Amino acid sequence: MEAVAKLKNYPTSPRKMRLLADLIRGEKVDKVLAELEHNPKHPAVPLRKLVLSAINNWKQKNEGGDETQLVVKTIFVDGARTLKRMRPAPQGRGYRVRKRSNHVTVIVDTKAAKVVEAPAEAVETNEETAPKPKAKTTKAKTTKKASAK
Repeated sequence: MEAVAKLKNYPTSPRKMRLLADLIRGEKVDKVLAELEHNPKHPAVPLRKLVLSAINNWKQKNEGGDETQLVVKTIFVDGARTLKRMRPAPQGRGYRVRKRSNHVTVIVDTKAAKVVEAPAEAVETNEETAPKPKAKTTKAKTTKKASAK
């Protein structure tokens, strides 16, 4: 059973947070926590806390479950509110400064067992229900010659 944790309105740009999110997507939780603890980027600290929160949420749902098999199943970063500020610019103008923030959602789950599907040759098809290939018809192309007068 999966568990979700959300971080809302964290004041850093979504682009900077996505760099860290791409690092940890699909990884085991132990490895993720080690990577985020030693990462120098400033959003690594709240992202680590968010992963820890998702782990604790999973523990509460699954009493007695083995947390060593947890992986970050899904992580995505969405844009949040943008604060708009003005910065003085030359000749009496003002440049707009956009202070962005983001929402992060983390979903952790145990590593799923691989589902084995039957090979394509083993599947029998009924001739009556199978679509029949269409016969190709060729048409002769006619060209018109311009007559010169």
